[in-house]
Amino acid sequence: DYNESLDTIWMLLASMLVFFMHAGFSLLESGTVRFKNTQNILAKNLIVVTVGFLCWYVIGYPLAFGATENPNKFAGGTGFFM
Repeated sequence: DYNESLDTIWMLLASMLVFFMHAGFSLLESGTVRFKNTQNILAKNLIVVTVGFLCWYVIGYPLAFGATENPNKFAGGTGFFM
Protein backbone atom coordinates (compact mmCIF):
# COMPACT_ATOMS: atom_id res chain seq x y z
CA ASP A 1 0.00 0.00 0.00
CA TYR A 2 1.40 3.36 -1.07
CA ASN A 3 0.06 5.36 1.88
CA GLU A 4 1.47 2.90 4.39
CA SER A 5 4.88 3.17 2.72
CA LEU A 6 4.74 6.95 2.96
CA ASP A 7 3.75 6.73 6.63
CA THR A 8 6.71 4.45 7.33
CA ILE A 9 9.13 6.74 5.51
CA TRP A 10 7.79 9.76 7.40
CA MET A 11 8.19 8.03 10.77
CA LEU A 12 11.76 7.01 9.95
CA LEU A 13 12.58 10.55 8.82
CA ALA A 14 11.05 12.05 11.94
CA SER A 15 13.00 9.60 14.11
CA MET A 16 16.25 10.54 12.40
CA LEU A 17 15.50 14.23 12.91
CA VAL A 18 14.95 13.67 16.63
CA PHE A 19 18.19 11.69 16.85
CA PHE A 20 20.15 14.48 15.16
CA MET A 21 18.39 17.02 17.37
CA HIS A 22 19.83 15.21 20.39
CA ALA A 23 23.28 15.25 18.81
CA GLY A 24 23.01 18.97 18.10
CA PHE A 25 21.81 19.69 21.60
CA SER A 26 24.78 17.71 22.94
CA LEU A 27 27.14 19.93 20.98
CA LEU A 28 25.33 23.07 22.13
CA GLU A 29 25.39 21.98 25.74
CA SER A 30 29.05 20.93 25.63
CA GLY A 31 29.92 24.32 24.15
CA THR A 32 28.41 26.13 27.12
CA VAL A 33 30.46 24.37 29.81
CA ARG A 34 34.14 24.42 30.65
CA PHE A 35 36.46 22.06 28.80
CA LYS A 36 36.89 19.76 31.80
CA ASN A 37 33.11 19.12 31.95
CA THR A 38 32.58 18.41 28.25
CA GLN A 39 33.02 14.65 28.54
CA ASN A 40 30.52 14.47 31.41
CA ILE A 41 27.91 16.45 29.46
CA LEU A 42 28.30 14.22 26.39
CA ALA A 43 28.04 11.09 28.54
CA LYS A 44 24.92 12.48 30.23
CA ASN A 45 23.28 13.13 26.86
CA LEU A 46 24.19 9.64 25.64
CA ILE A 47 22.59 8.16 28.75
CA VAL A 48 19.46 10.28 28.20
CA VAL A 49 19.10 9.01 24.62
CA THR A 50 19.70 5.41 25.69
CA VAL A 51 17.21 5.53 28.57
CA GLY A 52 14.65 7.21 26.32
CA PHE A 53 15.03 4.49 23.71
CA LEU A 54 14.74 1.71 26.29
CA CYS A 55 11.64 3.28 27.87
CA TRP A 56 10.01 3.56 24.45
CA TYR A 57 10.89 -0.08 23.70
CA VAL A 58 9.52 -1.37 26.99
CA ILE A 59 6.51 0.87 27.61
CA GLY A 60 5.78 3.26 24.75
CA TYR A 61 5.66 0.91 21.78
CA PRO A 62 3.25 -1.60 23.37
CA LEU A 63 0.96 1.23 24.48
CA ALA A 64 0.96 2.76 21.01
CA PHE A 65 0.86 -0.36 18.84
CA GLY A 66 0.03 -3.31 21.14
CA ALA A 67 -2.99 -5.45 20.42
CA THR A 68 -6.08 -4.96 22.54
CA GLU A 69 -8.87 -7.36 23.44
CA ASN A 70 -11.43 -4.59 22.98
CA PRO A 71 -11.03 -2.65 19.70
CA ASN A 72 -12.47 0.49 21.34
CA LYS A 73 -9.66 0.77 23.90
CA PHE A 74 -7.44 3.83 23.71
CA ALA A 75 -4.08 2.11 24.35
CA GLY A 76 -2.58 -1.28 23.63
CA GLY A 77 -2.17 -3.82 26.39
CA THR A 78 0.14 -6.53 25.04
CA GLY A 79 3.77 -6.79 24.05
CA PHE A 80 5.40 -5.26 27.12
CA PHE A 81 9.06 -6.32 27.32
CA MET A 82 8.32 -8.15 24.05
